[in-house]
Amino acid sequence: MTATTPPGPRSVDRALEILDIVADADGPVGARAMARRLGCSLSTVYHLLGPLTARGHLVRADGGYAPGPRVAALHRSFQRHVGLAPGVGEVLGRLRRASGAEAYFTAYRDGRITVVDSTAPVTDTAIPFVPGPEVRAHATAHGKVLLAGVSRSVRRRYLAEHGMARFTDRTITAAERFEAELSRVRGQGFAVSVGEADPAYTCLAMALPGGADGGVLHALSVSLPTEDFRHRHGQVRAAVADCVRAFYDGAGIAGG
Repeated sequence: MTATTPPGPRSVDRALEILDIVADADGPVGARAMARRLGCSLSTVYHLLGPLTARGHLVRADGGYAPGPRVAALHRSFQRHVGLAPGVGEVLGRLRRASGAEAYFTAYRDGRITVVDSTAPVTDTAIPFVPGPEVRAHATAHGKVLLAGVSRSVRRRYLAEHGMARFTDRTITAAERFEAELSRVRGQGFAVSVGEADPAYTCLAMALPGGADGGVLHALSVSLPTEDFRHRHGQVRAAVADCVRAFYDGAGIAGG
């Protein structure tokens, strides 16, 4: 092992940090910028960039490094494992047209909630809900409806691990109040978050059929400006309910 080669576990951790840095950036990231973020030498960064680019996880681009083609394959594999079937995209498009709002397919698995797919354009940075790990589950409709579907012990573990940060003055941050909210969600069959994750947006979600406590649970949801939701909340809720029924009628989810 050379002086510039970090030890095994630390090397893996730094390689993953590099992937996170590139994934979160708006454009290519230079090696020097990575070294500053990681607090390590430039030679160490280049040592890690070698296998990441060779395996296709990153590519060299003007100004630095960008996500590579292997990322797309990993994303497709992840979608399969959390139950995204080909028909889900069609249902999301149908929901988008019927509701006039961006539509989302979200999954709970192994203590994590992920927005798996959506109709929102990836270039629209104004939309607060994007595919990827959901870090605001307690403040979103899809997070509420998924957490309402697991046992209280599982939910407690989830909240203990992820916390209940306050994002707006409407965010529920007390555990007992959150339990009361989820009881209401189970009773009415849908969840709503009015400005809890983002002050300007409201989201509405319903659980999809299938899944079991400890397994994979799914939800359909929409998000739209709160002022728009207030004027047509009945239409939006009916559109989501109609698309959820499409799953009951045979649209299906892979593995469900």
